[in-house]
Amino acid sequence: MRNFKMILQYEGTRYQGWQRQESTDNTIQGKLEALLTKMTGQKTEVQGSGRTDAGVHAMGQVANFHSDVAMDAREIMEYMNVYLPEDIAVIALEEAPERFHSRLNAKGKTYCYRVVNDSVPRVFDRKYVHVVKEQLDVEAMERAAAYLQGTHDFKAFTSNRKSKKSTIRTLDAIRIERTASVSMGMQNGEDEIRFWYSGNGFLYHMVRIITGTLLEVGRHKRNPEEIAEILAGGCREAAGELAPAKGLTLMEVRY
Repeated sequence: MRNFKMILQYEGTRYQGWQRQESTDNTIQGKLEALLTKMTGQKTEVQGSGRTDAGVHAMGQVANFHSDVAMDAREIMEYMNVYLPEDIAVIALEEAPERFHSRLNAKGKTYCYRVVNDSVPRVFDRKYVHVVKEQLDVEAMERAAAYLQGTHDFKAFTSNRKSKKSTIRTLDAIRIERTASVSMGMQNGEDEIRFWYSGNGFLYHMVRIITGTLLEVGRHKRNPEEIAEILAGGCREAAGELAPAKGLTLMEVRY
């Protein structure tokens, strides 16, 4: 049985997340599996590097599937891009070693969360950014983010309270940058703030809760030093709000 690795891009706006569900076929994994099953004539399962939430986007999601299809990698990729919805695309596809697994072999991931810090609506970016009207203090958010870097128990920064799995993760870097947003060729000044997160793995809602907490620091609703207390306490209620899904994009998976 051949093993194929693919890199995917998708706009998550209209999907119920990555993971297939019995109650709906409107998931990224579900769309991919339905198409590959039709293409191969055999039930085909797709393994993703992780489960992006409903509304979250991807520039570099990685997935793999096994099949004894006679088509080569180029033909499979062309077929998929003809029949996939226009908001899902395969940007690379190749044969991988038999034991390659997109989730189990992943060493790290990078996410980007985009915030437009302005009161003016962004018509053409509205599906990809979270708009915060209040002026944000980037320096304060950077001080708060410093407490989160390194290896910690991120129990306070996940919505999955029932899981018995370890909540210890390593955040290699959190970078916060203020930049100019460009929409339809028009530059709007330095009104966009991007939060970059790189780590060995992320818990359910972890990036969005961290972002929501940092935004509260940026609004001066809490002090940067509170982050250390939140980490130590491990209580979800002590952390900030869950930032909207639409601002988040999975940028890269590393192996």
